[in-house]
Amino acid sequence: MKKVVLKLDFADEKVKQKAMKKVSGISGLESIALDPKDKKLTVTGDIDPVAVVARLRKICYTEIVSVGPAKEPEKKKEEPKKEEPKKEEPKKADEKKKDGPKEDPAHLIKAYQAYYQQPYYYQPYQQPPAVAPPPYYSRGVEEDPNGCVIC
Repeated sequence: MKKVVLKLDFADEKVKQKAMKKVSGISGLESIALDPKDKKLTVTGDIDPVAVVARLRKICYTEIVSVGPAKEPEKKKEEPKKEEPKKEEPKKADEKKKDGPKEDPAHLIKAYQAYYQQPYYYQPYQQPPAVAPPPYYSRGVEEDPNGCVIC
């Protein structure tokens, strides 16, 4: 489980809705939270941060703020019962399984930067300026049916 915080640069409500729709289609997603005030999107689940950013870059400028493990709700500590101590060997084996390979968010950010070496800046579509007609225009006899003087 990973928690990815992204900073989005959306201009209006329509772009925000498109971003939510794109992210909600990703498999392995646990939860999505959008903070429109700070323009931050928080995504939690078994997801690839670079894949999420790649989808969102098609809509608006997206930047990874942080990547880390999702915090699970802490359980209240129960009072330990006084029982006979168990063998310590199984505990060590369980701890090794829990510790397992941890993913370092720094290498994910480096991979992201290597993938996108040049910055991509989203600019909304602007219509090209109207082309002015040439300053002169000569009409030929073939183009103007009333241009024939001698028939």
